[in-house]
Amino acid sequence: MAALHEEPAEVTAVKPDPEAGTPPQPPTAPPAAAVAAAPVAPPAAAAEGEAAGSGGDAVPPKPAAPGPAASPAALDRQTLVAVLQFLRRSNLRESEEILRREARLLGDDLGSAALSPTGSGLQGTPGGDADSIGGEALLSRVTAAAAIGGNVATVASSSPTVAAVAAVPPGKVGASVVVEDQPDVSAVLSAYNQQGDPTLYEEYYSGLKHFIECSLDCHRAELSQLFYPLFVHMYLELVYNQHESEAKSFFERFHGDQECYYQDDLRVLSSLTKKEHMKGNETMLDFRTSKFVLRISRDSYQLLKRHLQEKQNNQIWNIVQEHLYIDIFDGMPRSKQQIDAMVGSLAGEAKREANKAKVFFGLLKEPEFDVPLDDEDEEGENEEGKPKKKKPKKDSVGSKSKKQDPNAPPQNRIPLPELKDSDKLDKVMNMKEAARRVRLGPECLPSICFYTFLNAYQGIKIIDITLNKERRFDDSSMIVGGFADSTVRVWSVTPKKLRSVKTAADLSLIDKESDDVLERIMDEKTASELKILYGHSGPVYGTSFSPDRNYLLSCSEDGTVRLWSLQTFTCLVGYKGHNYPVWDTQFSPYGYYFVSGGHDRVARLWATDHYQPLRIFAGHLADVTCTRFHPNSNYVATGSADRTIRLWDVLNGNCVRIFTGHKGPIHSLAFSPNGRFLATGATDGRVLLWDIGHGLMVGELKGHTDTVYALRFSRDGEILASGSMDNTVRLWDAVKAFEDLETDDFTTATGHINLPENSQDLLLGTYMTKSTPVIHLHFTRRNLLLAAGAYSSQ
Repeated sequence: MAALHEEPAEVTAVKPDPEAGTPPQPPTAPPAAAVAAAPVAPPAAAAEGEAAGSGGDAVPPKPAAPGPAASPAALDRQTLVAVLQFLRRSNLRESEEILRREARLLGDDLGSAALSPTGSGLQGTPGGDADSIGGEALLSRVTAAAAIGGNVATVASSSPTVAAVAAVPPGKVGASVVVEDQPDVSAVLSAYNQQGDPTLYEEYYSGLKHFIECSLDCHRAELSQLFYPLFVHMYLELVYNQHESEAKSFFERFHGDQECYYQDDLRVLSSLTKKEHMKGNETMLDFRTSKFVLRISRDSYQLLKRHLQEKQNNQIWNIVQEHLYIDIFDGMPRSKQQIDAMVGSLAGEAKREANKAKVFFGLLKEPEFDVPLDDEDEEGENEEGKPKKKKPKKDSVGSKSKKQDPNAPPQNRIPLPELKDSDKLDKVMNMKEAARRVRLGPECLPSICFYTFLNAYQGIKIIDITLNKERRFDDSSMIVGGFADSTVRVWSVTPKKLRSVKTAADLSLIDKESDDVLERIMDEKTASELKILYGHSGPVYGTSFSPDRNYLLSCSEDGTVRLWSLQTFTCLVGYKGHNYPVWDTQFSPYGYYFVSGGHDRVARLWATDHYQPLRIFAGHLADVTCTRFHPNSNYVATGSADRTIRLWDVLNGNCVRIFTGHKGPIHSLAFSPNGRFLATGATDGRVLLWDIGHGLMVGELKGHTDTVYALRFSRDGEILASGSMDNTVRLWDAVKAFEDLETDDFTTATGHINLPENSQDLLLGTYMTKSTPVIHLHFTRRNLLLAAGAYSSQ
């Protein structure tokens, strides 16, 4: 079958947070900086964002920086012409071009050809008229640029634009990607070349802090979001301009005022004490190149703007203009609780525009099968009245596949593998098992079977475990573990041992027409309870069984993903694309496709018969730590150390959802069986619930005291199980958590979520192990819950 088309528009991923009205850009850059900003002249989207007045969907109008009144139009024009002539005499053509575009000076004032308009007004002016230009400030900026040898980035960096770039594997074949220039580190850093009085930074910050703390309660919570990004950028400005003593004093005075969930970031920031430390530092580039997003009501924003204009606080206003993206909405300000629920990621909240794309979260229509009766059903037919009871059960199972979900994607939206005979038999088995499934609920909790790994001397810690406990035709069940000694170990958890297929010479002697041919091809001499797979050259961090349980994926620190055959227990393919450790890999629910994510900050979509990735999902600002396919296989969810979750469209590589709210790296993802909801777990010990269709957080489950490494919904979606490093498995009432959701237009437009105050009402049970962290959960077809972990003596 054909895989996804490998066309340039589909292979590339979109930039993580596009400015309003800017089309997705085909990204390319080194993996270490999956998203970076190139200091370019402001695109047309900037003007659109400034012109948006109602609705609050874009950056608000950008007034002139507080300061002296603007000069008359004629004088301003003369000043600009003089500056442009100076730049021309100095052979600073690029600076001249940028200044002309910013000033929208389209006339042929210097005898040169007129420049084509860019559609964006002058930075700091709502309409872009030359009348409202702050001539002195602009002249000083241009003169400073000339003084340092024509550093164009100094002028260009005044425009709040972000260019998207993304990681592309070296030597990529079969996928055309538009290449952009790699952003120069010195150009990125030059944005901090502001000539403010270093001794006044503490006064500026403390003055704003006092103003916000004295504001009304309704505004204080929203404006307090400014503290952290302003603190970071002011500190970096001081360090970059080599005011080391002032920077140290500034950090020591105000770092304790920041929210507790930023402490890890502040520890990294405290190590940047010299200008030389900033060059090539990924954390610094993240702060600089990704605009910190703040969602603020219009009233609160106007209050802030008036204060900065009255105090003529240019230094803070410049940072707000250049490094922050303020997403304004009309309506009541959000409460402290509502804000705390959504903030905490590396780049602030997600823009509301990022979650407005249509998502087909429904399930694909299942093919129809005739469900044969098994032995139990045949026995039932001999008893009086039984056949009449069996037929409705059979019909009810088949009826599920006949209904078309209105939210489902078109059946042929992406190419899916055709069903083989074995797949059809597996579907039949699934339907029969579903008929006997235990109906779970608050009054009927699942039984839990726990597998503990003891004496794990091969690196002591088990990196990841994937379970496969299904009733299959040959009654086989397997459990796999990835170990720090580079091995993948597969166990049989039934009395039946694991066997390999016979050699080609022996297979030629087998009667292929015999009824037990599948049994005869297996070599009894190879039977054992454990199979060890060698091939990786580093610790194995993730594993995944294929849906038909014929293949196994594993990913490792060596940067590769390997495909293993569970018939021969040998490696079939090694997929090379990641340049750094690969943390997770997952098969699609339909097989054939799989996804991987790693330290290079990108996720890659693969097909088993392609040695190069089909899609590259770039946008995260830190490692991609976990991945998961949507039940309909049209979308991929990724969790990252940047504390965000992203949902990607497999068809075109676009990011269609960005979820923020966790206060630590994400380590577990789980879609509900109906595809409408997503559960996420992180190092903050919280489990967050998301409505995919509306792009909203709809629940928060508190109870775990350590990292949540495992999440799984029951087969009918009524129970959510969570496993944590605190040695507990917790069961939650998913039906109650998702009922009566507030997803009206106002909630969707403003993000005014109202979470239950006490999530303990949703907790159905807590089950502790003696000293075994829970790192994997799995519900069987009959809703038996399987859990696994490695015993820890500490």
